[in-house]
Amino acid sequence: RPDVLDPALLRPGRFDRRVVVSRPDLNGRLGILKVHTKKVPVSPEVELNTIARGTPGFSGADLENLVNEAALYAARKNKSVVEPSDFEYAKDKVMMGAERRSMLLTEKEKLTTAYHESGHALVAKKLPNADPVHKLTIVPRGMALGLMQQLPEADKHTYSKSYWMDQLAVFFGGRAAEELVFQEMNTGASSDIERATDIARRMVCEWGMSALGPVHYSAKEEHVFLGRDIGKSREHSESVQFEIDQEVKAILQSRYEVAKQIVAENLEVLHNLAKAVMEKETLDSDDIERIVKGETLSPGPQGGPSGTSEASVGVSVAA
Repeated sequence: RPDVLDPALLRPGRFDRRVVVSRPDLNGRLGILKVHTKKVPVSPEVELNTIARGTPGFSGADLENLVNEAALYAARKNKSVVEPSDFEYAKDKVMMGAERRSMLLTEKEKLTTAYHESGHALVAKKLPNADPVHKLTIVPRGMALGLMQQLPEADKHTYSKSYWMDQLAVFFGGRAAEELVFQEMNTGASSDIERATDIARRMVCEWGMSALGPVHYSAKEEHVFLGRDIGKSREHSESVQFEIDQEVKAILQSRYEVAKQIVAENLEVLHNLAKAVMEKETLDSDDIERIVKGETLSPGPQGGPSGTSEASVGVSVAA
């Protein structure tokens, strides 16, 4: 990596050419999927273009893992070909981690998780600039007891302030739902708060999206080389640091209030979402859309989604 090389090695004529290898775009992902599915018996119903659109941000290794996981899942089900549902299962596993059905949760923990994740989904559905909701589940995956997954409509390379402000409110949707329904706070929002704080600080310090103006306030990092310790040196005063902290807090508090207002105005929808996910454990985008519109879901099998949505695209997860 160039950041760990002595600057003398980076002078012209030495290691002076840098080639940036970014993650593949839509056409790149489609080509990679075609390569990895050559030796896998795939059902004619599988549309690789749809899978490629639904996996922005995936690297070549991620896509290879996706195909392998889909093939393994199909083999465990004694199928002769890999079907769209197998790719959907594999995509969830790669994006969100493996299911931990052996983890036993109490009914209170399940209910709290259901309302927490439903709060994320509700706020995301009500805000115009938030990424579309793809899936809602209370099946433990990885370190999370439940997940609400968002998938953007296309590959994104730049992000607007309105997008981040709406996403911050989505992060707080779970905590807002817990507070309004149970009148108490839980530790389940720790990762949401951490991610929201990081984004808000970058909005203030790096992206110039605050009242402090278009000024770069981030600390300068010293990288390790020849025994040099990692260190950060601030290039602004203590009073400026205080203003940064106040601005970050103001942004986060304002988006938390937005999340609380949305949840308070749509409590019935929140209850319906939580009830549905308690019954079915996993809701896809179509299920969530129908519930938000006030429609009734058809009974689905316990422990899995009632259907599979192959039309969704992109990734962002709120746990």
